Amino acid sequence: MTKKTGRILIIDDNQDILQAARLFLKQHTTLVHTENDPKSIPACLKNEAYDVVFLDMNFAKGATSGQEGFYWLDRILEIDPSIIVILITAFGDVDMAVRAIKEGATDFILKPWQNEKLLATFSTALKLRRSRLEASSLRSRQKQLSADLDQPFHDFIGASPAMEQVFEIIQKVGQTDANVLILGENGTGKELVARALHRHSPRSGEVFISVDMGALSETLFESELFGHVKGAFTDAHEDRAGRFEIASGGSLFLDEIANLTLTLQSKLLRVVETRTITRLGSNKTIDVDVRLICATNMPIQEMVARKEFRQDLLYRINTVELQIPPLRERPEDIPLLIEHFLNIYSKKYKKNIKRLNITTLKKLEKYHWPGNVRELQHAIERAIIMSENQLLQPTDFFFASTEGGANGVVFDSYNLDDIEKTIIRKAISKYGGNISHAAKELGLSRTSLYRRLEKYGL
Repeated sequence: MTKKTGRILIIDDNQDILQAARLFLKQHTTLVHTENDPKSIPACLKNEAYDVVFLDMNFAKGATSGQEGFYWLDRILEIDPSIIVILITAFGDVDMAVRAIKEGATDFILKPWQNEKLLATFSTALKLRRSRLEASSLRSRQKQLSADLDQPFHDFIGASPAMEQVFEIIQKVGQTDANVLILGENGTGKELVARALHRHSPRSGEVFISVDMGALSETLFESELFGHVKGAFTDAHEDRAGRFEIASGGSLFLDEIANLTLTLQSKLLRVVETRTITRLGSNKTIDVDVRLICATNMPIQEMVARKEFRQDLLYRINTVELQIPPLRERPEDIPLLIEHFLNIYSKKYKKNIKRLNITTLKKLEKYHWPGNVRELQHAIERAIIMSENQLLQPTDFFFASTEGGANGVVFDSYNLDDIEKTIIRKAISKYGGNISHAAKELGLSRTSLYRRLEKYGL
């Protein structure tokens, strides 16, 4: 070993053995800590992240059964299942050592040992420890990646001057490690911007982790972001890495950051400043390296003025501030978005709907889209589901509104069945119960309308 690496804990009741091991191993390792009382093991493991533990099998005077060693082996692995335990044993205890290996120990070293053998055993153990930690980290990342991949995500679409400016900022800022704060209304695509920043960065080959801060309660905040150790709270049955730890090396997207209380803002600020986290229930600090991207739809500068958001935290998260324009300010992008969503949902629902007529397009361009791109996306999806034609008509689109909306109809929800039922009832009322006229108004055949009347009991 040419470079000092690894942290070792040695427990033996023989001070000469402890001294000899410490003097030799400290030449090759970052840290060597010795203890002659095994009762100190839990405290040691709580306060330091050891890679390898050298454990004697007998501590009580005259003891030869090894029961103490088996007890403390179980305790060590219970506290840290990924730690490497190497037994220190006398020559006549080899059978006992083999039994201990079956119960979780990794290897054993005989007393008196040769220094070359001791060093070789430690080197092998350290490699195994790193493999275990890497495997654990990969499992945590894979779980989070799988969860993130289940979320809907589509390409970022736009050709308007406003969006061209956004793309230009993404290309410039993406290549840096600067923290970015994305501002914009709900549905404008803040997460898509965050992902685009990640793709344009040197970290693009690493993970992108997204966290909805608005969905985190105060009790879950530390566990979700910083992780926890086994036993930290009632349901903590195993050690778990937090989002900062999982995202280390990559990008971490904190959505709706303005929803955090001042108390949680303080905890987040400490991590952003120190670039270290401490898992809930642990005293050990862990270095993290994340590119932080935050977003909010709230007037965060006004919140700072009202002392609802910490100014020092705002300074930390908005090295660059990026404003996403609402859809009503870039109506020239609507046709592009419509074409994009038509293509996606026609394939999804196996329908041959490739376009909409000019009247329908004008109607969509005039609508103010309070829900922005997300509302347009859902409107196209609903229209494709409901339509039986190959060309979408104005009557295929219904907008929720407190003032009657574009069609003079008030909706209490976005539930498709509720919307369809309300429109059918309105059309039948408009034509005094004439099914043929109502069907024509709705863009349905008489048979299709009768099926819906039966479905809704109208």
